[in-house]
Amino acid sequence: METTSRAVAQAPAAEGGQHVPSARRTIDGYLQAPFPWYGLDEAFTGPRWLMQVGTAADGAVEHGSIGHGDEPSVKNEVGNTGEPREKFAVVVTVAANPSRRSADGTGLLEATSVSSAAWLAGVGLLSFTWPGQMDHTLRDDWLEQQTETAWALADDLEGPEWSTLSLPVDGVPTPFHYRESEFGWVLAGSTQEGVHVGAYGRGMSAYGLGFAMIKDIGAYE
Repeated sequence: METTSRAVAQAPAAEGGQHVPSARRTIDGYLQAPFPWYGLDEAFTGPRWLMQVGTAADGAVEHGSIGHGDEPSVKNEVGNTGEPREKFAVVVTVAANPSRRSADGTGLLEATSVSSAAWLAGVGLLSFTWPGQMDHTLRDDWLEQQTETAWALADDLEGPEWSTLSLPVDGVPTPFHYRESEFGWVLAGSTQEGVHVGAYGRGMSAYGLGFAMIKDIGAYE
C-alpha cells in the first residue's frame, strides 16, 4: 500500500478544509476515474457531497470519498445530550488494482486491497478528530502516532480489533471488517464491481447502512 499511503499523506489537511479545490476541479477528478463510485444507498435521504480524489504516482485516479450527512469539522464536539453534534458517514471507493508498472514505465505501483480501503477510512476519520483536551501544538505528534496505528490496524484485518459486519452492497449482503473507537467507526470490504469500499463516520450507526454504485457522479456537480 506504499503508493496509497503517499497519496493519503496530505488527506487530513485536504479533507479537513485547508486546501479544498474548486468545485470544477473536484468533479473533474471524479469523472476521470476509470472505475465506479460508491455511496450510501437510496435509504439515506440526507445531503451528499464530494470530498477529494487521490492519485497514484502516475497521476491516475485511485480513490476518492463521498460525504453523507453533516459536513464534519475537525473537533469532535458533543451536544447537551452527550451525542456528537455532527452526524456523518463518508464512503471511500478504492480501485482494485493489481501490482503494475506506472504509465511512464519508470516504476512499480503497489496493489490496492481491502486493507487500502481500511487505511484510507481510518486516516479519513482522523482528519476530523481532535481530542478536546489536547493543546494545538501537540496535535501533529498525536496525528502521526494515530496514523501509524491506523496503518497497523488496516494491515491486520483478521486481528482482534476488527469484527465482521454484513451490509448490503448493490442489494447483496456483503461482509465488511468493522471497528469502533472513541472517535467513530471504520469499515472496509469489497464489491462485485472491481472496487474496494471503505467508510467511516460519527453520530450515524454503521449497522443500518447500505452501499450502492452511484449511477451519475456528474449529478454531484
